[in-house]
Amino acid sequence: MRIRKVAERYELIEEISSGGMGTVWRGYDAVLDREVAVKLIRADAVSSKAQAEEFAKRFRREARVTARIGHHGVPQVHDAVLDHTYDRLYLVMEYVRGTSLRTLLTPKRPLPISWAAAIAAQIATVLSHAHAIPVVHRDLKPDNVLIAAGGTVKVLDFGIATILRTDATRLTATGNPIGTSCYMSPEQIMCAQITPHSDLYALGCVLHELLSGKPVFDGDGDYALMHQHVNASPQPLRAARSDVPPDLELLTLDLLAKSSKHRPANAYEVYERLLAFLPLPGSAPPSVDDAAIPIGAPDPTLLYRRPNAPLQRSAKPSAAVEDDVPVALSSHVDTRLCEVIRVAYDKSAQLLDEERYTQAADVLQRAIAQSAAALGKKSPRILKMRTRRAAILIVGGDYQRALPEFDSLTDAYSRTLGSTSPEALECLQEAAHCRAELGQATAALRQFQQVLTHVRAAGGDASPTALDLRRSIGVLLLSEGKTLEAVSFLQPLYDDLLLVQGPQDEETEEVGNILARLHFTED
Repeated sequence: MRIRKVAERYELIEEISSGGMGTVWRGYDAVLDREVAVKLIRADAVSSKAQAEEFAKRFRREARVTARIGHHGVPQVHDAVLDHTYDRLYLVMEYVRGTSLRTLLTPKRPLPISWAAAIAAQIATVLSHAHAIPVVHRDLKPDNVLIAAGGTVKVLDFGIATILRTDATRLTATGNPIGTSCYMSPEQIMCAQITPHSDLYALGCVLHELLSGKPVFDGDGDYALMHQHVNASPQPLRAARSDVPPDLELLTLDLLAKSSKHRPANAYEVYERLLAFLPLPGSAPPSVDDAAIPIGAPDPTLLYRRPNAPLQRSAKPSAAVEDDVPVALSSHVDTRLCEVIRVAYDKSAQLLDEERYTQAADVLQRAIAQSAAALGKKSPRILKMRTRRAAILIVGGDYQRALPEFDSLTDAYSRTLGSTSPEALECLQEAAHCRAELGQATAALRQFQQVLTHVRAAGGDASPTALDLRRSIGVLLLSEGKTLEAVSFLQPLYDDLLLVQGPQDEETEEVGNILARLHFTED
């Protein structure tokens, strides 16, 4: 399949979502070897040259304005690409992996008070940075909010936001309200002046739904909903959920005031009024048995309970593919999958030549996922692809993801070919290398020594693999503070390197320099 490119730099891999302004794709930046989100303005949204020019102007402003917000809660803008024709408008942004707030909302299980407050407080913080420019989002809703793995809230799609200046306002004054009827402020519905207070109304709608599991109003159709936003009083939260604190209910009602002048003064005031409901630094998380906590959802209170905490390593990252039993294939399926595998190897090799390691590994992973179900996850072809992918991760410096894969491959090869097979020993050695790079020196030493025992038995001390293992072990012994043991390993290694590779060899010189420094520090 031919990959679509933007500006000869950004490759579009798969469509993520589609909306009124266009589609969003997951892609790759070929220069920096990173995932990106690429937003495309839909060609069918434009029906005239004048409208095309309007879209181009709005697009330029979208790129510049979103980039100016400058807060981690707004996906970073990397590039804005405008082609000569209106159907080639692209915004290249940070690719965010997260859980949509929409998926966490259900009437049967409203969120814990602390979760609702934490999400609303983070949104208020983002809005405060945007409103300072000033930029109004105009379409704040759960679908435009993501919670990243560490609990960080990301507010998406400031694309229809407008800089509050006369010359900018005219560009988007179409006479139609912009927004979503469930979360639209009365002034938006009536096409009146839009201000930052319009976003605060939408935040009140979101907060009400976080606490109750239901939208503020439930009219049948857009017209009924808009009528309710303009004329109907919202139901007090405590009538639907008795454990909502009175002050939090009052804040929600203030945010939902029909007149913007009766809402809180700004997003900062909203944040201040939410502080009382946020967990304190160092406090324990809610019980895992709390029925209100969605299973597997990122915890938005983490930023308040553990502010600026270091990244916590998972105990054991899962490998990309589990071992399984192969199944019989028809010749048609086998031929098709052989082509999938061949194309994946060719593409990954091309990407490796361009030093695009992340994408090269991703290409192989897609082929593995596509082929493993049919070929069997212990198939030699699948294991070979997995080994190549894991090796690419190491070349790219991604030891954290490579380690569990090499552990899994070591086990797979041990069970299929034997624990002393070259394949099993090679994967065990690579797993040890990953552990050494990740600071797990003791475990790495144990694995290196295990491999060296078998390599010595098969080929002696002077084979290239044995020499490499002996150097790794000596250096790790030093890092463990075992200086005498390290010297006893490195001195004979140096003597062997002088004989096998000569005194001018780079590795010989490196080991010699290590020994010289050790002897100097002893004197």
